[in-house]
Amino acid sequence: MSLSVPAREVWKELKTNPIAKYGVATAVTAISLVLLRKWIAGGVCRNQIRLDGKTVVITGANTGIGKETARDLALRGARVVLACRDMRRGEKAASEIRWSTGNGNVVVRQLDLSSLRSVREFASKLSATEDRLDILINNAGVMLCPKMLTEDGFETQLGVNHLGHFLLTVLLLDMLKSSAPSRVVNVSSIAHVGGKINFEDLFYNKTPYDSLVSYRQSKLANLLFSRELSRRTRVFGVSSFALHPGVIRTELGRYVETRHPFLSALLQAPAWLLMKTPKQGAQTSIYCAVTEGLEVHTGCYFSDCKLKEPAPEGKDDLAAMRLWDISAKLVGYNEED
Repeated sequence: MSLSVPAREVWKELKTNPIAKYGVATAVTAISLVLLRKWIAGGVCRNQIRLDGKTVVITGANTGIGKETARDLALRGARVVLACRDMRRGEKAASEIRWSTGNGNVVVRQLDLSSLRSVREFASKLSATEDRLDILINNAGVMLCPKMLTEDGFETQLGVNHLGHFLLTVLLLDMLKSSAPSRVVNVSSIAHVGGKINFEDLFYNKTPYDSLVSYRQSKLANLLFSRELSRRTRVFGVSSFALHPGVIRTELGRYVETRHPFLSALLQAPAWLLMKTPKQGAQTSIYCAVTEGLEVHTGCYFSDCKLKEPAPEGKDDLAAMRLWDISAKLVGYNEED
């Protein structure tokens, strides 16, 4: 194939002029990086629905995707309750959200998911001070932390990521039912793939503790809880969704950074390139919270603002029912109360 005269001239220039050659290479690299970042960013919730008159509770909303989710829902006019362990940081986040959205109806309430006492106090105060609850977003979590126990003697990752949210949700079910149609959004993870609920030793008292195995168990528990919650509450107009937010640059990996500072520093540049921003990571949470007509998919799993098939272990209904019963006993919840 012969080249036209202009094309031959350009080709000749590229071969003989290193500056031009490197310029083209730089441009191609830059375009490739932009396209890669766009692909990693994933889906975007483009729904413009308003939430005026609606009340939303978001756990872990003082930072990361929780904060960005809160900001988005505040922009839509919702009353947003930031459920945070650290009140100082929570107040700072609330102030920033009120300023950036113009919505003064953003408040902070203390919630420590590692304490069943704190969860009960939060639920009791919320029921006494709020007249409705339209959306509950179980967003807070810990990841890959060394073996520690919660105030109630639970292994921390299962205790915070699953059991704390389990108790919070069931205590708020009456509010959710009375505000129906309402939604519960559970932030799980692709880490549920390969996970297993170790029913015989949930807290690794007998088996060696592995932080990744424990994290996978907790994220699988989120998914199974969401599935069983849907089965139990759909008749009351309460929908439940689980999701994978993506791999995100947030404070969730702080335990990894503390234990392996050199490795963390080494991976900072690749992490910037290959991880979502908190705003990008919040998109699927927002999608599940506001998208109209999503009730037909209650109990399902989402990723990048789309339905996603979970791993087979995430569809085990018998395990989901068993986990519900065990969780209820562990947190002292009696459905007849």
